[in-house]
Amino acid sequence: MPELRPSAPARRRVRLIATDLDGTLLRDDKSVSDRTVAALAAAERAGIEVFFVTGRPARWMDVVSDHVHGHGLAICANGAAVVDLHRDGLILEVRPLERSDALTVVKALRTTAPGTSFAVELTNGIHYEPEYPPFHLDPVATVAAAEKLLAEGWHGADQPVLKLLAHHPRLAPDDFLALARTAAGEHASLTRSSPTALLEISGRGVSKAATLAHCCAERGIAPEEVVAFGDMPNDVEMLSWAGTSYAMANAHPDVLAATSARTVANNEDGVAVVIEEIVAAQPPV
Repeated sequence: MPELRPSAPARRRVRLIATDLDGTLLRDDKSVSDRTVAALAAAERAGIEVFFVTGRPARWMDVVSDHVHGHGLAICANGAAVVDLHRDGLILEVRPLERSDALTVVKALRTTAPGTSFAVELTNGIHYEPEYPPFHLDPVATVAAAEKLLAEGWHGADQPVLKLLAHHPRLAPDDFLALARTAAGEHASLTRSSPTALLEISGRGVSKAATLAHCCAERGIAPEEVVAFGDMPNDVEMLSWAGTSYAMANAHPDVLAATSARTVANNEDGVAVVIEEIVAAQPPV
């Protein structure tokens, strides 16, 4: 078991906890443990806001919707949407990927990484190409080439694009990400959170960190008052922005390099372990 390294939460007041879900707050079976549920409730009783910050779209937030307690705001789709979980995942803010930029990325990856297949995540659901892997089939999805799904005249064109997904059947995940950033990084924000070669592509400047910073600024919360948790490359910017950041023991090497502290793995309730310490050390208001 890796050694826990207590950091700033023990010495100053924490006002907000930002936690990733998959591989971080959730166990591998996608459950939220009783210990974690209790820790989240204790944080909110101590006056600490809890934000779930995830690559998941709003429609996949049912895994935590029963555990949101008093606040219920989530940052979804890697920062593209702010969602109110108390109102059935109502999308409050959107930071879209412009269709022209998405089409440019599709063209670049078709050239530099032949065999790439795409899916388009809109505010009302996902649509994908015939070759795209059946990760989460949607019976009402439109199956068509990405160029059609992104065309201005398509029937879904009135819905903002939250992100473009790109999958490659042969490239190593980190190699695919590096190749894609070189080919198309000036047109969009590219990251990944899957163990497969699946990239998540958002609008330029859109990230978990950027949207979290915006939400915190609205509340008068400084980065130094935020503790963040994560495990994959799509968490790196958020973890670098937060005053204190924890990598899970199961984290990607890039996350381990970006964080100031460590906790145990997601299956050992690593987030709950740290939250318990924060609540116990929280100075009075």
